[in-house]
Amino acid sequence: MEKRGLFWFVAQFIFFCAILFAPVIESFDGPLWLRAFGLLLLVGGATLAVLGYRALGGSHSPWTTPVEGGRLVTVGAYGFVRHPIYAGWILGALGWELLTCSLLGIGVAVALFVFYDLKSRVEEKWLAEKYAGYPAYQQRVKRLIPRIY
Repeated sequence: MEKRGLFWFVAQFIFFCAILFAPVIESFDGPLWLRAFGLLLLVGGATLAVLGYRALGGSHSPWTTPVEGGRLVTVGAYGFVRHPIYAGWILGALGWELLTCSLLGIGVAVALFVFYDLKSRVEEKWLAEKYAGYPAYQQRVKRLIPRIY
């Protein structure tokens, strides 16, 4: 692992732990509709992340740098957002925190959005260097929220 990718990897691990444990630390007795909405977001986020992983196949890198011999993927989930795996994790995290009714967890999910936004900006510099078509792809497809952001 490259040193520059170690920070992002460790920070991501800390976020995943915080997402899982926030409801243990703090939660409230939320209404059934909120929990149902949370479940819907959780399933939707997991589905989006899986679609992103599947579309990337061997081009997926757990680090912030593109893999050697990888290819630029712009179809499937990548036709809707440039980072569907991150968007899926964010959506799933928010869904989990709504399902478990954790205000602390909702805060963690918002912080996860900021984290993935920053991480994706770093990755996109390397992707633009590696793939000639990446800048045009950036112009066509939004980063994390279809047609919005």
